This record gives sequence, C-alpha cells and structure tokens, in this order.
Amino acid sequence: MTDSAAPRETAVTELPAKAAPAPKIRSKAPRPKGRSLYNLIGVAVAAILGFPVYWMVNTALKPDKYAISNDPKFLPFPITLDNFKRALDVSDFWGPVTRSLIIAGTTVAIGLVVGLLAALAISRFAFRGRKVVIVGILTVQMVPLVAMIIPVFLLLNDLGQYNKLSGIILTYLTFVLPFTVWTLRGFIVNIPKELEESAMVDGCTRTGAFVRVVFPLLAPGMVATAIYGFIQAWNEYLYALQLLSQTNTTATVWLGNFTTTRGTEYAPMMAGSTMMAIPVVIFFLLVQRRIASGLTAGAVKG
Repeated sequence: MTDSAAPRETAVTELPAKAAPAPKIRSKAPRPKGRSLYNLIGVAVAAILGFPVYWMVNTALKPDKYAISNDPKFLPFPITLDNFKRALDVSDFWGPVTRSLIIAGTTVAIGLVVGLLAALAISRFAFRGRKVVIVGILTVQMVPLVAMIIPVFLLLNDLGQYNKLSGIILTYLTFVLPFTVWTLRGFIVNIPKELEESAMVDGCTRTGAFVRVVFPLLAPGMVATAIYGFIQAWNEYLYALQLLSQTNTTATVWLGNFTTTRGTEYAPMMAGSTMMAIPVVIFFLLVQRRIASGLTAGAVKG
C-alpha cells in the first residue's frame, strides 16, 4: 500500500485569445460619371438665364452716362441710387404699381377658383362634350393675343368696361384661365382616385374627401399655376396700353414714360424695371417651399 494517493492532475484547457476586431473600412460610394459635367452645364444655364436680370440691376446702379457705352462695365462702379430717385419722380409710380397688384392678384384669385372647379369637373366626371371642352381650351391658347385686341376693345366698350380695372381683369382671364384649367387638370389626374374613394368609405362626403385629401396634394400645383398667372398678368403690356388711359395705366405701361422724343433714358428705366420685379420676387420667395414640396407628399402615412 502506498502512503498517500497520488493527486489527480486536472487538465486545464486554454481558451483561445480573443481576436482583435477587424478595422471597419468605410467604402465611399462611387460618384456617378458625368456628374461634374452636369453641374457645369447647370451653372452655365443658370448664368445665361440670370445674366439679363443682373444686367438690369447693373444698369440701374450705374450713372446715366455709363448706361450705354462702347466699353461696357460688368460691375456698377461707381454705384449711384439717383436712377431710382428719378424713376420715382417720373409721373406717378405707386399708382400704376398698386393697380398692377390689384389686377394681377384679382386675376389669379378668380382664375384659381374657377379653374380649379373646371379642372376637377373635366378630370373626375364624365359628361357629354368633355372632349370638346378640352379641345376648346387648347384652341384658345393657340390664338395670338394681338388677334383678339380689336374684338375685346369693342366688346368692353359696349359693356361700359373700357378704361376700368374690372374690364382689364376680365380680359386677362381670357388667357390666364385656359392655362390654369389645363395645368390643374394635369395635377388632378396624377392624384389617384383611390385616395378619394378610401376617404368616402371612411365616411367623408365627396366634398369632404376633396377638401381633406385632394386639396392638400394639389396645393403645390396651385402655387405653381398662381405664380405663372401672376407673372403673366403683371407683365402684360399690349392690352393695358390699349384698354386703359394714361391716367389709369399699369406699371408696365408706366415704363414707357422713359421713352421720349429725345430718346430713351435707359438707366432710370432699368431702375423702374428693378422696382417692378420686386413684388414678383417676394411672391415667389413666399411660396417657394410649396413648389419644392412633392406633389404626393403625405399621401401615404404610416
């Protein structure tokens, strides 16, 4: 017998050492080919389109003697504000601008209301003569405005609307309203009918479905159409010249005061044009978010 039992040897298994985590490699997404070229083309197009506006402001800030020069300066140096003062002193400025704002704003408001109802009827309801109405809208837009000035003048004279703002508003609606109807029809057609039907299944009336579902999705299209109609009514010259007297004129006709028998004063005229462009720019800045938002944003909610 042995004095003591031999101690049992226990086997110790060694755990493998933890491997160091592999470094994360950030892979950069490859830039699409030709992106720089597209950016360059976009900058070139923006520069070409924006150059007339820049030159208008540039000429407005130049002294009168540098407005027309054989050696044009691309920077308005020295800068002067005398041209704006002279533009405000020529005849009346705020009267024509106020009348233009009233005419353009009223034309856009009436055009949107009537155009929206007409576009909704054409795009959502089937009725006899629907195609004839669509073709008629396109035909009206193809007629040159100059061709209608004499009949419009005679008609307004018979109705007692010559030299009145209401008469010129009705005249502007003849070419703003067809475009409004056609544009809004395109936006309404792109909104699925199923959205309205789902709202009506949930208990909404047809009017309620339109107000709660279609109208919010239609807002960007209405804003874009309103901007075009406002610019068209604001910049119109021929009808305002023929249908309104010199004492009741609009801002575009007011610019003709700078053209006299002695020539054209280009620097004050460009100053007046710059001041006339400010309302349109402000109107665009106020609604640009609506234009940028997607047409069907918020149509499907989780």
